[in-house]
Amino acid sequence: AIVSKDAEIGNNVYIGPYVIIEGRTQISDQCKIESHTVIREGTMLDKNVKVDSHCVLGGHPQHLKFTPETISFARIGENTVIREHVTIHRALEENHSTVVGKDCFIMGSAHVGHDASLGFHTIIAQGALIGGHVEIGNHVFIGGGAALHQFVRVGNGVMIGGRTLATYDVPPHLTVAERNQLAGLNMVGLRRRNADQESIGELKKLYNVVLTKSISPATLCDHARDLGLGKSELGQEFLKFFEVKNRQYCKPKNR
Repeated sequence: AIVSKDAEIGNNVYIGPYVIIEGRTQISDQCKIESHTVIREGTMLDKNVKVDSHCVLGGHPQHLKFTPETISFARIGENTVIREHVTIHRALEENHSTVVGKDCFIMGSAHVGHDASLGFHTIIAQGALIGGHVEIGNHVFIGGGAALHQFVRVGNGVMIGGRTLATYDVPPHLTVAERNQLAGLNMVGLRRRNADQESIGELKKLYNVVLTKSISPATLCDHARDLGLGKSELGQEFLKFFEVKNRQYCKPKNR
């Protein structure tokens, strides 16, 4: 292994053979880095991060305007597991960060682009591709081979099916498949997180009111409130997702 004298290495860290850890990196306590992985400058691993072989963390953004002199970061939250051949790029802009939250699981050969943000308890399956500036919430599952276009937003509790292409925003607690095609609520995820039946019932009504019409979802959110919807915590979260202006959203088929 080659470890820069400028790297900050915590206690009880395992560094496997042929690992390269560059300067201005921070590896916190109890991290484990397997053979042939490269940890580039500006990368920070919180406690108990597990990194498998042949990963590259903190690599340069794949962007024509990026200059290597830019000081930017990639931050990996505690207890996150990163499997073999994963690539995570640091941010494009000065002093910005690509962020992976705590307790995430990123499976083999997945990619997380520059300036992306992943919430906690997010799972990215084999070979999934996360574009630059993508925002992903908490408790999200992204299936194998899925691709998320740059600047897409994904709400909490979403399930994205394998080989799905998402070029539009995905509202919270829904399932999306194929190309931007919603397929109802993520019932498996809601039950796993012990969502109550009243909240699930309200989400079903909101889905029908806001997303099954040809009218702009942002406009229909006001109509949903007029109907008395959005009282539960999950309902409020769902409606709040549409407050960002000038966005396009995944819709059910033929909508």
